[in-house]
Amino acid sequence: MTLTQISTWKSFGGTLSVHDHESALLGCTMRFAVYVPPQAKDGPVPVLWYLSGLTCTWANVMEKGGIQEHAARHGVMIIAPDTSPRGEDVPNDEAYDLGQGAGFYLTATQAPWATHYKMDQYITDELPALIAANFPADMDRQGIFGHSMGGHGALTLHLKHPDTYKSCSAFSPITSPARVPWGEKAFTAYLGPLSVAWEAYDATELVRERQSKALILIDTGTADSFLETQLKPEIFIKACEKDGQRLDYRLREGYGHDYYFIATFMDEHIAHHAKVLKG
Repeated sequence: MTLTQISTWKSFGGTLSVHDHESALLGCTMRFAVYVPPQAKDGPVPVLWYLSGLTCTWANVMEKGGIQEHAARHGVMIIAPDTSPRGEDVPNDEAYDLGQGAGFYLTATQAPWATHYKMDQYITDELPALIAANFPADMDRQGIFGHSMGGHGALTLHLKHPDTYKSCSAFSPITSPARVPWGEKAFTAYLGPLSVAWEAYDATELVRERQSKALILIDTGTADSFLETQLKPEIFIKACEKDGQRLDYRLREGYGHDYYFIATFMDEHIAHHAKVLKG
């Protein structure tokens, strides 16, 4: 698979670059960003995947999250994929929370979505192969985190692949999508009516069946406008307590669902992952 470099910038001694490639899995052109820290000149470095939320692309975290400074200090590579397949031939919806920009990090089984919407497989299989072949990445040391819908993706992929993603954190994640409007809408469209298929993409259900050895770090703002309707952290917290999943869930007074919030605590999240990935 061939990469086409779209842009590149030097940042905090490392390099931020943006690339396109033709995805055989998703059947469209996909774009992603990579930040390679300065330590990579001496050999492969740990990899940290950042999954963005609804309507976002690679640009949100790279331009607003303050992530490069902290990644450079800790010597970790950041991979920022897109949030869905895109293109004229890819099904879409007029609403912001379904279709392009809203892949929900799952494999759709329902028409018209099933042909292209396989974002979990893209994150775990196709894109890692590209990263390993083209960047100085130590693929034996990977972590994953994300925001909102991307926090949902990070939690579910970590719980399903704990040996791949050895560390996990999230900002304002949708932890119980089967019980909130965002998830109910997306799961019905992508997976069909409520069934056991939904459980495979719900972090609360997954943590009841399988617990990882990692300490999961989560930050959510108390002024988040989605806190009570879409996030409902108490459901996930209770499940972790009951089934023995190590969890540090921090409610941050006065913060919202935005990148001002994410940038404030980005350093703590990068440090959390670096501690695990660098031993």
